[in-house]
Amino acid sequence: MTTLSDLERLTRNLPGTENKMPVLFVGHGSPMNAIESNEFSQGWAVMGKQLPKPRAIICISAHWETKGTFVTAMEHPKTIHDFGGFPQELFNVQYPAPGSPVTAEHTKESIKGALVGLDHAWGLDHGCWSVAKNMYPNADIPIIQLSLDYTKNAQWHFGLAKELAVLRTKGILILGSGNMVHNLGLINWNDFNAKMDWAEEANEKFKTLIQNDDTKNLISYDHLGRQASLAVPTPEHYLPMLYALSMKENNENLSFFNDKTMGPISMTSFKIG
Repeated sequence: MTTLSDLERLTRNLPGTENKMPVLFVGHGSPMNAIESNEFSQGWAVMGKQLPKPRAIICISAHWETKGTFVTAMEHPKTIHDFGGFPQELFNVQYPAPGSPVTAEHTKESIKGALVGLDHAWGLDHGCWSVAKNMYPNADIPIIQLSLDYTKNAQWHFGLAKELAVLRTKGILILGSGNMVHNLGLINWNDFNAKMDWAEEANEKFKTLIQNDDTKNLISYDHLGRQASLAVPTPEHYLPMLYALSMKENNENLSFFNDKTMGPISMTSFKIG
């Protein structure tokens, strides 16, 4: 069990504000991106090489929804294969990155707006490891996951996420993993990547709001019209984007990458800082 002295020893030696880590939001798309060499997996690999090496990663994934807020706190998180219908090769993948009970405790202490539970059962789901595997193939960066409380609205999540911003100054990479546009109910099963005008329009609308720092309308996405309603039929893939945006400071640079819409899914990603 991590003690207060462990936390004090860690934080005393962590870097200061001048070494603030960037924040990432990634559109993770299909789990197959974990093992395929394509423009998206290659984009993650390039980003992993460009970023300063983090001391640890906190991932907010679309695929861990809970009642309440939890953070993984085990030493060795398991690789979760939370999908079906894919080749056995994908199910064989293991991503043995270490956990970080110290980072979990520090995350818990940083969040004042919710009671954060320490979880020892979850692990790393594909929203996390499919991206991390390409960014950090050596699996040598400690990773923890923060859950999404499905009982709370977007405004609450945006406020909670702001409390994580201080961890950027501790050498910790905050990684939101979801998709700004994600509606598998409208996928064309004869052509997965068939162009859908509403998806492209929604993606461009979200990008414009992001570029304009219009977080008010991004939080109230359900009032942005038909395209946005189709793009976000349920919030879990959209919320990790809000987590990342909440940590953007005034005049801080934001740049897009992997900027492409495929059928009813947007792979558009961005880096802050």
